Amino acid sequence: MSTQTRTLGTTGPRVSALGLGCMGMSALYGDADRAESIATIHAALEAGVTLLDTGDFYGMGHNELLIGEALRTAPAALREQALTSVKFGALRDPDGGWSGYDGRPAAVGNFVSYSLQRLGTDHIDIYRIARLDPDVPVEETVGAIAELVEKGHVRHIGLSEVGAETLRRAAATAPISDLQIEYSLISRGIEGEILPTARELGIGVTAYGVLSRGLISGHFTADRPLAANDFRAQSPRFQGENLQHNLSLVDALRKIAEQKGVSVAQTAIAWVLSRGEDIVPLVGARRRDRLTEALGALDVTLDESDLAAIERAVPVGAAAGDRYPQGQMDHLDSER
Repeated sequence: MSTQTRTLGTTGPRVSALGLGCMGMSALYGDADRAESIATIHAALEAGVTLLDTGDFYGMGHNELLIGEALRTAPAALREQALTSVKFGALRDPDGGWSGYDGRPAAVGNFVSYSLQRLGTDHIDIYRIARLDPDVPVEETVGAIAELVEKGHVRHIGLSEVGAETLRRAAATAPISDLQIEYSLISRGIEGEILPTARELGIGVTAYGVLSRGLISGHFTADRPLAANDFRAQSPRFQGENLQHNLSLVDALRKIAEQKGVSVAQTAIAWVLSRGEDIVPLVGARRRDRLTEALGALDVTLDESDLAAIERAVPVGAAAGDRYPQGQMDHLDSER
């Protein structure tokens, strides 16, 4: 694993071929075990994973504190190789509700101050607004992050879930390292315009949701109970007939995985890895066994016949249901 790296665009850092998305250790997927979460981060660093992704609103700061603790208790050599990717801007209330996004320059400076404190570091490697603030021009938000880069508080500027036009406007304001956006076998909307634009501009992609929140991991079953605080309990792809249809796609993918002697999750991750050297998949492992499985995708080679079989099993647009509930879809600039 440690020998496999990729560069985030033409301006971003060199990172591991897989990154660790830490959100599920704090929020939205039911309860998680703190000790196991920290052990998983340590195991990822030991395996050569360098990119740790979080958001200041994951568990209202809990996730940043968790990562900060994991880094403090990791061996110095591993701590020094870690790169933090932080999303900001989401507004929460004490009951866990969502009330929009704030991309004002003054807010950017406020958000980063708290993140630096929680992470226990003097800089953030990649900083990005979680969703475009429709009331603030992207140039103003990106310009504020660029000022943080000049001051040394941030190393690189990223974006999240924005469309091609916004990507162009942002890149005209300051160098953009990468776009973080959902991309998987059943979420391929970026292939039409967003991914070509990112490549034209020399912007890398950090792909989240590569297992579609566990849906295409090979481990999810139709009778699995979901806690009230699990995002999937409201996700359209996990409901009723949608779920049955989507799990039938997983069954088709399983046949290909079994022929290759690998897991469904490894096949799905390897597919994202095959999409280009400018794409870094984020795996949302919350436990060491799931991390080990995900890392195994780095040893999976998909040849042309494998890729063709996967396309037949899971064609473009085959998934049933949107990737977010409608209210959240309305906030995605990438979907407009």
